[in-house]
Amino acid sequence: MRTKSTEKNKINVITLGCSKNVYDSEVLMGQLRANDQEVVHQKEGNIVVINTCGFIDNAKEESVNTILEQIENKEAGKVDKVYVTGCLSERYKPDLQKEIPQVDEYFGTTDLPQLLKVLGADYKHELVGERILTTPKHFAYLKVSEGCDRPCSFCAIPLMRGKHRSTPIEEVVSQAQKLARDGVKELMLIAQDLTYYGLDLYKERKLADLLLALVAVEGIEWIRLHYAFPTGFPENVLQVMREQPKVCNYLDIPLQHIADPILKSMRRGTTKEKTTTLLKKFRAEVPGIILRTSLIVGYPGETEEDFETLKAWVKEMRFERLGCFTYSHEENTHAHQLEDNIPEAVKQERSNAIMEIQSQISWEHNQSCVGKTYRCLIDRKEGVHYVGRTFMDSPDVDNEVLVDATSHYLKQGAFVDLLITEATDYDLVGVPVS
Repeated sequence: MRTKSTEKNKINVITLGCSKNVYDSEVLMGQLRANDQEVVHQKEGNIVVINTCGFIDNAKEESVNTILEQIENKEAGKVDKVYVTGCLSERYKPDLQKEIPQVDEYFGTTDLPQLLKVLGADYKHELVGERILTTPKHFAYLKVSEGCDRPCSFCAIPLMRGKHRSTPIEEVVSQAQKLARDGVKELMLIAQDLTYYGLDLYKERKLADLLLALVAVEGIEWIRLHYAFPTGFPENVLQVMREQPKVCNYLDIPLQHIADPILKSMRRGTTKEKTTTLLKKFRAEVPGIILRTSLIVGYPGETEEDFETLKAWVKEMRFERLGCFTYSHEENTHAHQLEDNIPEAVKQERSNAIMEIQSQISWEHNQSCVGKTYRCLIDRKEGVHYVGRTFMDSPDVDNEVLVDATSHYLKQGAFVDLLITEATDYDLVGVPVS
């Protein structure tokens, strides 16, 4: 058993799930450090805070396994306290308290002040926007709103994150200025729904205005848009994207499916025709735009015909970046009333089929990059390569550009012009252009 002493506590924050959780953990850590607490991220500490994900089955399983692992550490005397926060805790707190009572306390997604109090810290409102980055210091996620008002049948996010709440433009800009002073060059704007930004505060969609305000922040060189809902997309954003070099010609727009019967059951508020028209408008108004999307296969009632419609459409649209997920039957969602009638093996087969199509599209797109020069941001050195990204790629989820580190010296966080010499399905190889 670990000997109790007057040694200062070290708080280890473990982050699971999406970039929005990364942001939340960074805010928590910033508050703790401002209270003179020693805090680390996913290292060793005698107090553990697990920021969980509760979105789909795989994420929930990872969260539960992480909790159980830390409880084992507690029982072995390796840690003193285990606290759980985040989406899983928000959604399943009573169940978790019953099933894993060894956790010292559970907190929801809006319980930061209470969590800080238990950790011996006071919530400091004047520190809003202060964070300890867990990403490389040259890029950061910037959450511009919380929650979601969309009625999507399959999604549990409103259960965990509540209604949509935009952060005022001036507050987002203030956070961006602080990040820029600390050396951040790239901002990934994240939200449950970027499309809705501003409607609650300003009674109109204000994403374009937000972008223009952020473009003016000195030191920020790339701004990237994640998680824009297709219905009601503010098309004045396209003009900003086209005219402002700092705004990457990149849009993450999760579409989920395209067969009309499935879109209707998913309560997406759109049709195949409307979605296709919107995407063609993106490509017409922002030449060279990179579109990332995510799809769900195996949704209740998805017929072979629906799936064939999806496959044909993926081939037609040629998304530069695409991810595919199997449907997860989530309690208390509208779709949970439906029969989860697609066998898991069929769901996986369909996902594999989509990704096989996408692999060929990605390979062909990457081959078209060979011989061209791109401005790249160098993220890290890994083995014998420097690893960078073009404007076409977001960290962790997209392609990378590899540069031979035995022949060249590049600085992490620097922008470098790279000539692309080779391409694989999902990565490029480049050499610096002097």
